[in-house]
Amino acid sequence: MIEDNKRVIVALDYPDADSAIAMAQRLDPAISRVKVGKELFTRCGPSIVERLQGLGFELFLDLKFHDIPNTVAKACGVAAELGVWMVNVHASGGRRMMEAAREEVEKRSVGPARTSLIAVTVLTSMERSDLAEMGLDIEPIEQVKRLAALTERSGLDGVVCSAQEASAIRQLAGDNFQLITPGIRPAGSEVGDQRRIMTPADAIAAGSTYLVVGRPITGATDPKAAALAVQAEVDAALTASL
Repeated sequence: MIEDNKRVIVALDYPDADSAIAMAQRLDPAISRVKVGKELFTRCGPSIVERLQGLGFELFLDLKFHDIPNTVAKACGVAAELGVWMVNVHASGGRRMMEAAREEVEKRSVGPARTSLIAVTVLTSMERSDLAEMGLDIEPIEQVKRLAALTERSGLDGVVCSAQEASAIRQLAGDNFQLITPGIRPAGSEVGDQRRIMTPADAIAAGSTYLVVGRPITGATDPKAAALAVQAEVDAALTASL
């Protein structure tokens, strides 16, 4: 079982550094981690990582690398050298790509803890009709289970998945295999563009390890209080599962 008292990752989905930093300053690194995605990183580069780390935040670099093994491995190695807490790849890149990335991260991580390396299974915006258009006429959960199993065999730390799929993956994977779940919406929040969503408590009960939360926190009047409320719901769910 993962021993970690910070389970909330706040998605800093902003188009520029000033907006992201302004939000980070309204959060508390003792309560949550933060996630930087493609738009923000493409505009700002490594400097946004360094600025957020300077505020005390551990950072999930959500770039979803997918390329030939050597290219992905080198990119993940650079992320590890930046000292990010977590970085990800696409599991559909295959075993050789994931193993090469894992080896490079292990070799180039800095600090007291190795950078976590996880894989994306099926994007939470995708449904069966989307997979069918790609030649996979199966339910998303079946593809998720296939890719999660491949990810664990490749030696990675976990996967990104829908919270609704967490219980199925948890039955197949080891206790220390991390399940990182976006699409988390506290009761009463807007659904947005993610189709497969779940509340924080239900996600933890289903087996999720870390919860990625965006607008319910960043759009709140008091983002720090909103993050603390989500973490409190997580703590209650973890206590109930003991």
